[in-house]
Amino acid sequence: MKELVFPFNGNDIMRRRKKLRKQLVSDGNIRIKKKIAVLGGSTTDHIISALELFLLNNGIEPEFYQSEFNKFYEDAVFGSEKLDSFRPDVIFIHTTSRNLKYIPDRPDISEDELKKRLDAELSYFRNIWSALEKKHSCPIIQNNFELPLFRQTGNYDGWGLSGHSSYISRMNLLFAYEAVRNNNLFINDINYLSAAAGLVTWHDPEAWYMYKYAMSTAVIPDLAYSVASIIKALFGRNKKVIALDLDNTLWGGVISEDGVGDIELGTETAVGMSFSEFQKFLKGYKDHGVLLTVCSKNDKENALAGLNHPDSILSPEDFVLIKANWENKDKNISDTANELGLLTDSFVFIDDNPAECAIVEEQLPETTVLHLSSTAQTMYELSRSGYFEVISVSGEDIRRSEMYSANAKRTAQQKSFTDYADYLRSLDMKAIIGDFQPILLSRIAQLTNKSNQFNLTTKRYSEAEIKALSCSPGYIRLCGRLIDKFGDNGIVSVVIGRIEQDVLHIDLWLMSCRVLKRDMEFAMLDELVRICCEKGIRKIMGYYYRTPKNNMVAELYGRFGFARISVSENGDSVWVLDTKDYEDQNNVIKVNPD
Repeated sequence: MKELVFPFNGNDIMRRRKKLRKQLVSDGNIRIKKKIAVLGGSTTDHIISALELFLLNNGIEPEFYQSEFNKFYEDAVFGSEKLDSFRPDVIFIHTTSRNLKYIPDRPDISEDELKKRLDAELSYFRNIWSALEKKHSCPIIQNNFELPLFRQTGNYDGWGLSGHSSYISRMNLLFAYEAVRNNNLFINDINYLSAAAGLVTWHDPEAWYMYKYAMSTAVIPDLAYSVASIIKALFGRNKKVIALDLDNTLWGGVISEDGVGDIELGTETAVGMSFSEFQKFLKGYKDHGVLLTVCSKNDKENALAGLNHPDSILSPEDFVLIKANWENKDKNISDTANELGLLTDSFVFIDDNPAECAIVEEQLPETTVLHLSSTAQTMYELSRSGYFEVISVSGEDIRRSEMYSANAKRTAQQKSFTDYADYLRSLDMKAIIGDFQPILLSRIAQLTNKSNQFNLTTKRYSEAEIKALSCSPGYIRLCGRLIDKFGDNGIVSVVIGRIEQDVLHIDLWLMSCRVLKRDMEFAMLDELVRICCEKGIRKIMGYYYRTPKNNMVAELYGRFGFARISVSENGDSVWVLDTKDYEDQNNVIKVNPD
């Protein structure tokens, strides 16, 4: 729904929120269901109603628990039967500067006393986070703090020991350090949001006096959108690819007409500087694991010449695929998605031509389209959109572009083989398959939340849940890393099975789409059955829960040799495998070589 995509009209959303919700819940889309607990230090009614809209628009159907007014500490630390029975998937702690307990209250405060106040404030929130983690083992989203609108001492307020702005800035830094150290804690940056909106707009003292809203109702959608962006990222709803036009998008001018020497790029002109800044901005996305592709009506030779321009920050090597031809751009995006093993809803397409944008929007409504009217506006929209919300940065995120580029080399090599099995053997594949290791838990949790197509049950796990499960004797856990002559694909497959006497129930089976059709699934199954036999497990029960995205694995258990024992009207199915009659099926991957 376009009304709920940034940039949006916050006042309009709040005014029409009931109508928008009705449209969303009746649109027929299948959404994942998640329980969100909102613990508030101020009134949270409108925040929850706006948050629901943005989550629904991102494919998440929320159910909410709401604390009583300003009872966030009591619910967290002393416990609540209602919250405990709710069993939240995510907890959002909505506190603001109005909830700070130890903010300086006199001008003669010493440096030692200030430190004690900061330590006490941090301990107060640490108690909250620690208690919630022990009870619920789910992600916690915590607001940091907005600056005050009123300053008694002018600029001194921002740096003096007794300054409220100074105190708040120090607390924000302490919260940031805590989030870096705690993989279960995520900061919702209302310090930035309030600055972007402007403190005069953000604050509404009358709304606080009358309704105990800690911000103006006009900016509640900004807050809710930001929280929704974190939640959707936690559950794998981020975009994955930025598809880029070239002329007047990555540089100024039309290269086929102006020539490579006359396109505007670099520090010589204002226009050139704007495109250089845009390229640098995009390179930052690539460095954080977002894939960049080219989708341009151009000759390939001209496209490469532009990207090899001496002032170009982006080079051909920064793109996993370059589609520079005269095909329609929606076709190029579809072809790119197929070659990368992704869906077109993973793409954000950026082009300066409104006609091209309109065509892609019409032909690929699931693809997000940004019209580049100016580089600055597009950078701001990308900044606020939440399409690529970062919740962690792993080594595999940093290497993602390199991994997909290696896949392109594998695809090129495949064309020289007439026998597919010979091609697979030519890759010289090796798999490291074993139990979860502490160093891998973050990546495993990330994979459970990002894999949608090759995911039979689409269960999602937080890192805390994966950590707890990794210590349980009642489970068989496998994660698989695949390596070949073109490079290391990293952790690409995860299996979690729950043991009940002599039966294993598969709660999760997933694999990264970048290693599809490489027989890694058979290598994982062989190892799973081997371990089951060692533990005296006679049967493996497999479950397929149909979603709009995982149709490709509907018959996977059948290909494995399982027998289907039931199928429901919606396509869900249950399968069984007898382990004693099983024969290994992987013939092309060396597993756990010495």
